[in-house]
Amino acid sequence: MREHFEWVGFTLWASAALLASTASFAAPPIQPNSMGLSKGSVFEVPEPKVSHYPATPPGESKVLPRAYSGAPPQVSHDVSEFLPITAQNNMCIACHNQPAQWGKKLEKGAPTPIPPSHYTDQRNAPGKLTENLVGARYNCNQCHVPQADAPVLMENTFASGRQH
Repeated sequence: MREHFEWVGFTLWASAALLASTASFAAPPIQPNSMGLSKGSVFEVPEPKVSHYPATPPGESKVLPRAYSGAPPQVSHDVSEFLPITAQNNMCIACHNQPAQWGKKLEKGAPTPIPPSHYTDQRNAPGKLTENLVGARYNCNQCHVPQADAPVLMENTFASGRQH
């Protein structure tokens, strides 16, 4: 008799499991226009809008706030004539290599000095300032990008709670 109840229990359990698994297949399919964050179908290839960099000369444009605490600042002027930026040809350091200005209040339009972190070799001598830029820091446009009139692609509600 006990074996009969075990068999009935197993049968009920197996039937419930089968029913539950088939019910999950009955869900409606996900539509291609609701798969991602974009508003269109994932099968569309949208044309990006053309953005323009400011024609304002260095020192005359408005500096935008940083996106988050610790974010690299955006370049406030056009850099197209400075490219490509290499260790041998780096026009950025011509104006921004000013360690003597660290911690001082800058005059309006004065170039922001390259920060001490760019003179510190974190791999070989952490915390020790060198007299020259660390070799890995010459590629300025790897982190710093020029400001542009590019539209916001995705709204951002991030708030750090700190002023930059």
